[in-house]
Amino acid sequence: MNSTLIDSLFIFMLACFIGFEVIRHVSPLLHTPLMSLTNALDAIAVVGAIVMVGERKSEFATVLGVIAIVAATSNVVGGFFITDRMLKMFKSSRPTK
Repeated sequence: MNSTLIDSLFIFMLACFIGFEVIRHVSPLLHTPLMSLTNALDAIAVVGAIVMVGERKSEFATVLGVIAIVAATSNVVGGFFITDRMLKMFKSSRPTK
């Protein structure tokens, strides 16, 4: 097997493991399962894009990697903003004693 393929498979497996651990350790009271899954998948995309930019194999790959980093990071941040908004909906408007 080609060493580049083995390296790529290792990075993919590591990213999957990290994504799985992130999903598993998110409290269900804080996020809906769908939102935490989406954020974890986007985090895997960010890690993959950082690796692609870091390799600098071609100018085109570097540009695509930067675009992927920006898009996936904005999606992760947006997911946390949406989750925060959802949590505010469940807060009581009555003052606590």
